[in-house]
Amino acid sequence: MKALSLAFGLLLTGLASAWAVEPGEILDDPILEARARDLSRELRCLVCQNQDIDSSNADLARDLRVLVRERLVAGDSDDQAKAFLVARYGDFVLFDPPMKPATYVLWFGPALMVLLGTGGLIAYLARRRRNPAIPAAPLSADERRRLERLLSDTDTPESHPQ
Repeated sequence: MKALSLAFGLLLTGLASAWAVEPGEILDDPILEARARDLSRELRCLVCQNQDIDSSNADLARDLRVLVRERLVAGDSDDQAKAFLVARYGDFVLFDPPMKPATYVLWFGPALMVLLGTGGLIAYLARRRRNPAIPAAPLSADERRRLERLLSDTDTPESHPQ
């Protein structure tokens, strides 16, 4: 039963990307269409950000798919079409941006955030170990009587006539 569920899930996942590319976008030349599909899987949807433009239903993703196809029909190579989109939208449009100073944040930002968080946690725990919480002082006799009065005062309807 699990295998059937997994197979059905994979089928739906595959169909989801097929539904994103609309029939009017598909090129007549199957070789160009295959190149466009491959290229579209390498480009990030700038709206969804975690989805390629091939499987995104966002309007911008559709525009980018059409633009990729127009560039390929005009004779651009895959690299030229990607370079055109990078020039327009920046390296963030690529799922695998190049390693250069402008993209260091994309490459090293997540690891840096984990390291900073771990360092902060270690510093916090070390500070707590050096300065343990001071135990609360015992209640004075006056505070103890007041606490007993509060605890003995029940909140019953008889104690508060309406």
